[in-house]
Amino acid sequence: MPLSRSLSMTSLSGVLPSWEEDELPVEDLLLFEVAWEVTNKVGGIYTVIQTKAKITADEWGENYYMMGPYFEQNFQTQVEACEPPNPAIRKAMDALIQNDCQVHFGRWLIEGSPYVILFDIGSAAWNLDRWKGDLWQTCNIGLPYHDREANESLILGSLVAWFFRELTDNLGDNPNVICHFHEWQAGPGLIFSRSRKIPIATVFTTHATLLGRYLCAGNTDFYNNLDTFDIDKEAGERQIYHRYCLERAAVHCAHVFTTVSDITAVEASHILHRRPDVVTPNGLNVKKFSAMHEFQNMHCTSKARIQEFVRGHFYGHLDFNLEKTLFFFIAGRYEFSNKGADIFLESLSRLNYLLRVHNNDVTVVVFFIMPAKTNNFNVESLKGQAIRKQLWDTAHNVKEKFGKKLYDALLKGVIPDMNTILDRDDFSMMKRAIFSTQRQTLPPVTTHNMLDDATDPILSNIRRIGLFNSRNDRVKIVFHPEFLSSTSPLLPMDYEDFVRGCHLGVFPSYYEPWGYTPGECTVMGIPSVTTNLSGFGCFMEEHVSDPSAYGVYIMDRRFRSADESCNQLTQFMFSFCQQSRRQRIIQRNRTERLSDLLDWRYLGRFYIHARHLALSRAFPEKFNMDPIAPLKTEGFRYPRPFSVPPSPSASLHSTPHHSDAEDEDDEPYNEDEEAERDRLNIKSPFVLGALPKGKKQQPGEYVK
Repeated sequence: MPLSRSLSMTSLSGVLPSWEEDELPVEDLLLFEVAWEVTNKVGGIYTVIQTKAKITADEWGENYYMMGPYFEQNFQTQVEACEPPNPAIRKAMDALIQNDCQVHFGRWLIEGSPYVILFDIGSAAWNLDRWKGDLWQTCNIGLPYHDREANESLILGSLVAWFFRELTDNLGDNPNVICHFHEWQAGPGLIFSRSRKIPIATVFTTHATLLGRYLCAGNTDFYNNLDTFDIDKEAGERQIYHRYCLERAAVHCAHVFTTVSDITAVEASHILHRRPDVVTPNGLNVKKFSAMHEFQNMHCTSKARIQEFVRGHFYGHLDFNLEKTLFFFIAGRYEFSNKGADIFLESLSRLNYLLRVHNNDVTVVVFFIMPAKTNNFNVESLKGQAIRKQLWDTAHNVKEKFGKKLYDALLKGVIPDMNTILDRDDFSMMKRAIFSTQRQTLPPVTTHNMLDDATDPILSNIRRIGLFNSRNDRVKIVFHPEFLSSTSPLLPMDYEDFVRGCHLGVFPSYYEPWGYTPGECTVMGIPSVTTNLSGFGCFMEEHVSDPSAYGVYIMDRRFRSADESCNQLTQFMFSFCQQSRRQRIIQRNRTERLSDLLDWRYLGRFYIHARHLALSRAFPEKFNMDPIAPLKTEGFRYPRPFSVPPSPSASLHSTPHHSDAEDEDDEPYNEDEEAERDRLNIKSPFVLGALPKGKKQQPGEYVK
């Protein structure tokens, strides 16, 4: 059956190009996905497979299965045990169980409710030495006994390959099997499946190369020296050579190799020595984040909750106007350099200087949401929230008393004497409340007691730049070294609600194969800063003509020095501070319009294309690709918005910050009309991964 390779560019609900590739006969196929993070939350891959599950399950129905390691606690809380609907799968599981290798089956209780097959690593550990010998005989890769993660990955991979051998023996030639392996932990399963000539089509996705993450963590000029690294030497020095070999072997064994972004494709082609066949960007289940047309109201509601925290945290020093206060944040794993926290802090110091020099009345409160080792909440932070609560109770009591006396007076037909409506006790109570807000120390820069306070990278750099939340600083810092939770006594908000309440997310990452955090900001209508070294930033540059007009600011960290990148980030943030409230609302509307671009309903087509290609290579007699059509995956580009751009750089205002009243004379803005113009003016499709017309290839740039 011929499979067309191209995607056509037609208007789909006015926004996205439609999918016109021939559908696979899913009723005659079985699809498996293998990942260490199936039902096991460790990192970003968990988000990928969890959010993608619904669209894949909708397409494949009961022919879609996920595979991963069995953890009893996760199984009991996330999986509903049931019997496999396919007798061949039951027989394959029984074959392993009869050999004392426990296998569990059920439905993962997430959107889409996909079937999961989970292998008990501990029950099969007695085979480890034999499987190590098989790995050595197959590809001369030896695993040290002390690397538990690599050994457990080998056990999982051996069980997966064993399962597929039993399954394909039971199935025969129909239906055919596709298996998608994620990351190096799933690599041994792919290696054994291919070396034993098990008849399955295989896809391997690397979300980030092992060595790349290690090299970037060491403050290496990674991307500009990709072609100069001695890969074997670098992996050996970091004692991950065996893991690197597993990853590289899996890449070269797979029928189809994919990465999550063009920037990771550049990295993989140098480090793993194979160019990806398809780039499969990471998406989100946008329905989960969509707030219809109420997302602006949700922003105001969540912002009010953040303001309450700020009132308590900065009690005694709350001499800035909360209505003119902007909330910036950075969140993610505590990788100080990889996540760009070093660049961010230096830029905040420069932003603070600019705001003070220009006598700007805007205050910026910056949150660092990065988990670190702590003892507990610090006393000063808890005290601040207690004092805020006490002041609220005092104000509420006085208001009730004042309101009752005013009500009684009005019923009698008289205007009350404002000098007597509150008695001396009321004034004493209010004075005690005011005195309780006095503090002799500055508001803390961290909400918790840090275990490594003296050597913590964020705190050390805060000391270096001198941002201690003093009254003169226009930039205030709050380091929250725990992930957010609605049950927290300090900041009782879930991450999603917190993001909605902020004005700008800042993610100046140096190493970010994709970057879910700016993507989550985008689908919630919150502007963000990303870089051209993140997969998300590269994706937006290719899909959007002017990303900054849509609230996606892209820093150049690849071809600029660290100082130049700092200046660029500082200018982005300073320009954002100059925007009026109306301009920020317009920009949030534009940002939210990009959410469909990150929906799995659109991005899932790249995975579909990878499966098509794998089938054509594994079973060419049954699934042949159209040899005439070029191998490409087409996208589209958003044009620049028709209305006046929100950046004040194009504005006629001469002052650093102008009032909202001046906006009344601005050009009228209609969100629906502008969105419709964008839909009608979407540019012609381009080839994802190819060079746009007129653009020169940069050194080391990946081109298909």
